[in-house]
Amino acid sequence: MPASELKTRINDALKTAMRAKEKDRVAVLRLVTAECKRIEVDERIELDDARVLAVLDKMVKQRRDSETQYRDADRPDLADQERFEIEVIQTFLPRPLTDEELDERVADAIRQTGAESMKDMGKVMGVLKPQVQGRADMADVSKRLKARLG
Repeated sequence: MPASELKTRINDALKTAMRAKEKDRVAVLRLVTAECKRIEVDERIELDDARVLAVLDKMVKQRRDSETQYRDADRPDLADQERFEIEVIQTFLPRPLTDEELDERVADAIRQTGAESMKDMGKVMGVLKPQVQGRADMADVSKRLKARLG
């Protein structure tokens, strides 16, 4: 299996940040590489780009949740750190889809699967997820899909 180009980009960015002595950026990139390595060791596989994308997507989602909790708890210092980590991780994610592009993809997936009701949501999500992974919040995708099917 070929090595992940995305993983290579992350490792190169880590080396660059280390040379530039960007301590905060190095810390975030090390978290990313450690998570990828953990999955590879646990599952005895080499991650491909799609799986690395899923890892990055999950890490961004976790940090968004943490940022919200820190802001609610009146801890702007910690919320700002989470925001910084999100920004660093997002540099490796593809360009986010616009609302129009997302609506278009949802409509196409519904047409493709012939979905007519909420019972078909799983089929449609199965088609949509690989198309929007890392480019849209899956909760938002699900909400749009429910509005269309409901």
